[in-house]
Amino acid sequence: MGKRKVSILEPAATAVAEIAWFIEGKGMPKTAKKFVDDAFVFFDKLSDERFIHKPCNYSRWKTLDYRCVPYKKKYVVAYLNQEKEIVICDFVSTKLLA
Repeated sequence: MGKRKVSILEPAATAVAEIAWFIEGKGMPKTAKKFVDDAFVFFDKLSDERFIHKPCNYSRWKTLDYRCVPYKKKYVVAYLNQEKEIVICDFVSTKLLA
C-alpha cells in the first residue's frame, strides 16, 4: 500500500478549528478535541493511493477539479488528487453545499 504526502490548506484547517470551537462552546471540550483528532486521522487515510474518490458535484469545486469524500455524513472534504500528494482544500458542512 502506497501512501502519498498529505497537505492541508488553511481553509480546511480553519473550518475544522471553527467546528471544534463551536463544540467546545457547548461545554464539550473533550468532544471538540476528539473531533479534531478524528478529522486529521481521516485526512491521513486519504493518502492511500489505492482509493480515488469521485469528482465533486458542487459546481465551483468541479471547475477546480476537486475530489469529494463525505465525513461523518455531515461534512464534505474537498481535495486535489495528485500523483505524490493529496491537498486537502476545504472542509464544509453538507448543508452549506445545497
